[in-house]
Amino acid sequence: MNGATDENGRGLSYLSAQALHYLFFAIRGQQFLRRRASLGGSHWPAFGVPGAGIALTIDDGPHPEWTPRMLDLLARHQVRATFFLIGDRVREQPELARRVLAAGHTIGNHSMSHPQPFAALSRQRMRAEISGTQDEIADATGVRPRLFRAPGGNWSRDVLRTTADLGLSAVDWTVNPSDWRSPGVHRITRTLSRGRAGQVLLCHDGGGDRSQTVEALETVLPRLLDRGLRFVTPDGGR
Repeated sequence: MNGATDENGRGLSYLSAQALHYLFFAIRGQQFLRRRASLGGSHWPAFGVPGAGIALTIDDGPHPEWTPRMLDLLARHQVRATFFLIGDRVREQPELARRVLAAGHTIGNHSMSHPQPFAALSRQRMRAEISGTQDEIADATGVRPRLFRAPGGNWSRDVLRTTADLGLSAVDWTVNPSDWRSPGVHRITRTLSRGRAGQVLLCHDGGGDRSQTVEALETVLPRLLDRGLRFVTPDGGR
C-alpha cells in the first residue's frame, strides 16, 4: 500500500512540475512585454537585470568543443557572459571551468545532472543537485557560484526555497531562441536581436551541436553593441 501511495505522490509531483513548466512560458512572455523585467527576490526568480545593460547567459556546459568556441567569440567582441555549468560536466572538464572564470565571465550553478522536471524532485535530491555542483565548481575554480538556474527553468516554491537556503540567487531569462532545438541560425539571430536593456538572453554551449548558436551570436553581439547596449551579468558584474 505504501508503495502505491509513494508512486501516486511521485506522479502528482511530476504533473505539478510539468504544469509549472508551462506556466512559466506564459510568465516569460509577460516579462518580455513589460517595460522592465522583474529583478526577482527570495520568492521569485530574476527575469531581468537592473540599469541599461543586457545579460547573456549560456547553459549546459562546459563542453570540450563549444565552450572554447564560445569563449573565443566572446573575447573577440569583448562581451562578458554568465555560464550556468552542470556539475557532472565540470568534473569531466575542470580546465574549461577554470578557463571560463579566467576570461572574466561569471559562473552559475545549473545542477549536477540536469534532471527534469526539476520541481518534481524531493527536497533532499534538489539540495544534493545544487550543493554538489557548488562543490564541483569550487574544487575546479576555487570560486563558489552565487547564482542558480533551474534545469529547464522549472521553478517551484520548494526549488526557490532550496536555492535561497543554499545562499544562491535564482535567475531565469527573458529572451529564449530555443537554440537547444537547433531551429536554424536565422531564427536564433532574429529572436536574440529583439533583446533590449534590462533583459536576460538564454543560449547554450552544451547538450548537443551548438554551431548554430555560435554562428548566430557572431551577428547578434555586434548588432546589440551597435545599439549601445552594455553586456552585464545578473550578479551585477560588467
